[in-house]
Amino acid sequence: MKTLAYIISLLITLLISLIINSQAMAQKPQFPLQQLNSIISATEYTHPSHILQQQRRFMVSLPERYFASDRRYPTLFVIDADFQFQHVSAVTKHLARMGKIPPMIVIGIANQGNDDYLYTTTWATKDKAFGGAADFHNYLVTELVPLIDQEFKSNSQRALAGYSLGGLFTLYSMMQQDSPFNAYLAMSPSAWFDDYSVASKIESLLQQNKLSAPLFFSVAREEDMGVDKVAAAFEASADKSLQWQFKSYPTENHFTTALPALYDGLQFLAPNYATDGTDMLEIGDYKAVIKHFQTLQKQWAGFQFEWLQAYQFAKYIFWSKQVDKVDEILKAISTSFPESLTIVSIEVAKGLLKKGDNLHAKTVLENVRIEGESNPNWHKQLSLYYKAEGDEKQALQQFETALELAEKYQLDGWEVWELK
Repeated sequence: MKTLAYIISLLITLLISLIINSQAMAQKPQFPLQQLNSIISATEYTHPSHILQQQRRFMVSLPERYFASDRRYPTLFVIDADFQFQHVSAVTKHLARMGKIPPMIVIGIANQGNDDYLYTTTWATKDKAFGGAADFHNYLVTELVPLIDQEFKSNSQRALAGYSLGGLFTLYSMMQQDSPFNAYLAMSPSAWFDDYSVASKIESLLQQNKLSAPLFFSVAREEDMGVDKVAAAFEASADKSLQWQFKSYPTENHFTTALPALYDGLQFLAPNYATDGTDMLEIGDYKAVIKHFQTLQKQWAGFQFEWLQAYQFAKYIFWSKQVDKVDEILKAISTSFPESLTIVSIEVAKGLLKKGDNLHAKTVLENVRIEGESNPNWHKQLSLYYKAEGDEKQALQQFETALELAEKYQLDGWEVWELK
């Protein structure tokens, strides 16, 4: 009987186990995951440096729509790229996508470990662990920056950003007369180095009117950094035309401040770059709005209509009931912002199509056909025009062309799905 009881108990246990396992199997997804493409936001390169006598690495993150035109872009060079590059490139791309700064090429200047970082970001003292800043600066001037300009579609606007000792090197580079950079972001720079001497060096150059490039620098909740002495030097300067900003982050520490300071520093380079459609309504008619944008052309980053500004401007035209002046407005854009005419025309045509003014939309698109032919969004709007007119064959043809161009230009996923 005991044997029979044992067998029954064993069968019951097995039955319970089968029930539990079958329930677990039922909870598993019915369809397995399918891996698509890897999402790659940057590329790492290596090249020989004759000045530093070693192979050096750098990373490059290209702006969205980089391959869609011959446009040349500002560059942002970042010190200590192994530690800083990912969040810097991501924030830069996000702010550009949201229309708050122009698109930029981000170059991460890698260091070869901590010893190399300490050496290359500092000037000579009694401690032999320091002292490589001059060679490192020379490497940037004569090797890396020319290489970037040769291989990528960069323009003359170059910003250098660094944090901690990288911020100290940023200030050092700013003080060199042969610096290839014309804007600087120094987040929590280690101004304590060499007995706080960087503040006095900057003060001397300010007195000689030898500093003119825009500078953003910051400090967190940290003691004895010496950044306050740098701020005092700028505050005492007689040159009130200098563009500089010092910002304190009392709720951040030395490690957490890099990201919020960078976020603010980038916008320091392009103040008021983002103008919402409602802001435009407050500015006035289209002539006043265009004049507002013209003032932005004078800042370090310059100004041209990105996709979001064009979208907001088109909405503003309809909200402000200036649709009857569309042709006049586009002519004004052509005069003041010729490089932006196509992207603005596409957004205006989109609005006209939504309003049912198909013929006018077609005319607007045809007026920018030369550049529009290479723009996926131009073909998308033309596809919508033909669809509204009942020409399904032509609509499909334009739609397929839009997708082909999107693939050719390696547009980001969100833009491809916008086309669909």
